[in-house]
Amino acid sequence: MPQSQDTVLNHILTSAQLPTLPAMAMQLLELTSREDASIADIVNCITHDIALSAKILKVANSSFYNFRQKINSINQAVVLLGINAVRSLVLNFTFLSLGKQPANSRFNLRMFWERSLADATAAKMLAAHAPGIDPDNLFTIGLLQNVGQLIFALLAPNRYDSVLERLAASDRNTDETALEEEMFAISHAALGAEVVKIWGLPSAILEAIRHHHDPDAYAGGDPHEQAIVDIVFLSGLVADILYARDPEGQHRKFHEEAERRLGLDDLARNGLLAVIHSEINQAARFFEVPVNAVRPVSEILHEANIRLSMLQLSYEEIHRELIRAKLELESVRRRLLEKNLLLEQLANIDSLTEVCNHRYFQTFLHSEINRTISNHGCLSLILADIDHFKRFNDTYGHQSGDFILKELCQVAKNAIRQYDLIARYGGEEFAFVLPELEGDSAMVVANRLCQTIADHDFFDGYRHYHVTLSLGVACARPDAGFKQTGFIDQADRALYRAKNLGRNQAILYQPSSLQAA
Repeated sequence: MPQSQDTVLNHILTSAQLPTLPAMAMQLLELTSREDASIADIVNCITHDIALSAKILKVANSSFYNFRQKINSINQAVVLLGINAVRSLVLNFTFLSLGKQPANSRFNLRMFWERSLADATAAKMLAAHAPGIDPDNLFTIGLLQNVGQLIFALLAPNRYDSVLERLAASDRNTDETALEEEMFAISHAALGAEVVKIWGLPSAILEAIRHHHDPDAYAGGDPHEQAIVDIVFLSGLVADILYARDPEGQHRKFHEEAERRLGLDDLARNGLLAVIHSEINQAARFFEVPVNAVRPVSEILHEANIRLSMLQLSYEEIHRELIRAKLELESVRRRLLEKNLLLEQLANIDSLTEVCNHRYFQTFLHSEINRTISNHGCLSLILADIDHFKRFNDTYGHQSGDFILKELCQVAKNAIRQYDLIARYGGEEFAFVLPELEGDSAMVVANRLCQTIADHDFFDGYRHYHVTLSLGVACARPDAGFKQTGFIDQADRALYRAKNLGRNQAILYQPSSLQAA
């Protein structure tokens, strides 16, 4: 006689094998839910786990956040990133350590967390398009949306293996939820929601997990929660494009649902899909999750189209077509590689100024530091800030400010060498990486930049603008212990001094003079 859902649920939730959150994570959840909890309480809670604290600081200082200032302590992370972001990091590392691979099971724990990381990354990227939705929180919810599958695999491995076997042998349209309910009287979505409720997570997370396969079933009436449910649902479709047997169908469905639920246009949807593989691979490195390199969506879809066309051939044609398809696939791989390189390049370009963005700057600087160490050479860095830029926006409007940013980049390109890097560091601040230049030579470049910008007539067809720069210069001969963040900080300190001394000038980092100032 089949067991009722309540019976199964009670058996699972009271099992001694049910994964539980560490005491520190539970304490953190309790603290962050209290209005009277202080930052000191939260910091004290987290710093009891030294290994976890080190992991949090590593991610906080990575391009996962692209935070300009070096974060040296958990206290600083809580202050600068915010309580929610740090709590999300703690939960993410905690969840990614849950469970052990069941012996002799079809369930693959490593693949489960790889897929979960894809869900999480897609949810975070989608949240960036939804006003009022916290991307860090959505990363955590995306990571947890299929946690019910993990619970099935850990607590009932034999029965869950039966579900996985039937799914593997079935066609693409088989309803996973129906098979789970047949076997367990409950779906992994409903089970996951009940488990995270036991863990004390907020209701928005429960509802998103419960309805991540059927967002229209959400009946809570809260628009904010509905948006979270929709995003988690869409993140699952993105992951299905990467991992499901029907990537074309999931691709079509994602485009339809993303437009209907979030109002995403073609550019936003295609832009997300173009870089999702590299974002997942990057997140895997940050969170130390071993994954197979995720392939680009374009490559996955093309291979799926080839397989589909093969199914429509007669038996006599298959051998010939296999050879032709193999040759075509190799050609397509080469073309896709070229296109993906172009897409990655576009992902590294600031859309307004058309110079490199902050992410690429950090990557390029890291590469140049390593090259300079190998060559025992020198390297210079300039950070430049447009003086009183806010006045342009406030006086003439943001379109004038945008014109100045774009025009400045075009002028600055002509004042540096072809192989030097100019990048938009953030807002009205720019970075210049100057390989193989000593401090004196770098100051020549900085002063030339300063003078060139000051002399240039910024004319947009309506008004003439006088623009000046403040620049901070740092030079180094890196060794094995050289810190990239410290190098940037040196240039930043010199920039700060240039501003304090009246702006429209370049200052070379000199520790003694800066300390005296």
